[in-house]
Amino acid sequence: MNRTASIDRQTAETQIRLALDLDGTGTTQISTGVGFLDHMLTLLAKHSMIDLTVEATGDLEVDQHHTVEDVGICFGQALKKAVGDKSGIRRYGSMTLPMEETLVTSAVDLSGRMWLVWNVEIPTEKIGQFDAELVREFWQSVSSNALMNLHVVLHHGSNSHHIAEAVFKATGRALRAAVETDPRQTGIPSTKGSL
Repeated sequence: MNRTASIDRQTAETQIRLALDLDGTGTTQISTGVGFLDHMLTLLAKHSMIDLTVEATGDLEVDQHHTVEDVGICFGQALKKAVGDKSGIRRYGSMTLPMEETLVTSAVDLSGRMWLVWNVEIPTEKIGQFDAELVREFWQSVSSNALMNLHVVLHHGSNSHHIAEAVFKATGRALRAAVETDPRQTGIPSTKGSL
């Protein structure tokens, strides 16, 4: 089964081409013009084992917001498209992940319903040149467009870079489990018969 998707999003603010393969090895070709986002997307791909290609240009002369948000939209749309009707997948995934002094739990349900619970406080406004609030903005866009439940909890941590990195790694690992095919699951993993 081919579990790939490509999204081409062109607006007055951003131009984005994104492609992914759920059954990849975590390889990446990423260029968004936002160095920290490139780093986080590389971590996400590596830990989810999703092959990911992203080419984005945006109105960075304004700020990074539109680029980060729109890449999240495209990733969510591609994820939704690639899982199809969700037959045979595990649907749920979670990971509690340590990153130095930081501990983050991420839990995913590819339910067909959007919900984000975000219990993460990043202590600084900036991570290098990156607006720290955009970490949540990215995952809000992903969960809204993938139509998935996403719960992210920071148990403890003090370094903003470590917190963001743990969020992306933990959610990557949770997604890896959720999209994985289950040899015992022949149909859609829901008593309703659809997701």
